[in-house]
Amino acid sequence: METRAPVRSPARSWRDRRLDRDHVLGLRLTLAAVAAFLVLVPFALLASLVVGSWPPLHALDVEVTGAMHRYALDNPAWTSTMNVWTEVFGPGPLRIAALPLVIGLWRRGARRLAVWVVTTMAVGGLLGPLLKVLVGRHRPDLLDPVSDATGYAFPSGHALNATLAAGVLLVIFLPAVRDRSRARGALWVTALALAGVTGLSRIALGVHWTSDVLAGWLLGAAVLAATCATFAVWRDRPPGDPLRADGRDG
Repeated sequence: METRAPVRSPARSWRDRRLDRDHVLGLRLTLAAVAAFLVLVPFALLASLVVGSWPPLHALDVEVTGAMHRYALDNPAWTSTMNVWTEVFGPGPLRIAALPLVIGLWRRGARRLAVWVVTTMAVGGLLGPLLKVLVGRHRPDLLDPVSDATGYAFPSGHALNATLAAGVLLVIFLPAVRDRSRARGALWVTALALAGVTGLSRIALGVHWTSDVLAGWLLGAAVLAATCATFAVWRDRPPGDPLRADGRDG
């Protein structure tokens, strides 16, 4: 009896694999990678304008900072609120707040998710100071400051880390309230307020230019997209089925 060789399915193109919903390196990874790239483009453009001291951007930064500083001087209660907010939701307190979340995830068996939280916050914590040194932009120098901060300005570490924390909040808790529209809405409002008001507080207190804060938001979104893409690959790859040693993914 003649035996026939097994028929192999035709190899799919690189494009087909990238758009496959069920492939390890498929649609979700592709969308996340594209999102990270699309967010990094305006960040890179903004950074180049800052480094090149583009006059229109500098004029806008000065105008906004001047207006916010005058408002802060005329409204002590507002200034006090912004000072409290910027201290409570600074990079250090946000990292400390993430610790019990990581421990809780680890104990519940969601160890990959716990590692994702640590990685996301750590990447932001390393990128921010590095870019500050590389760009070397000075903070606003005001005659009658209402707050103070040390180090370089671009990008805003507060805005960056608050964006990361907001993203972590959404990724961890949105699945739990998937069927409750009010809770889902409240979660989105909380995340947007965390990132938005924290960034605004830095401008209001005169310790960052507006473009510093915008850059922090953009960089935070890019880091979230990139780490989510990596997490998607790790989560979907079957145990004991790593990528091939020759660099191909099937």
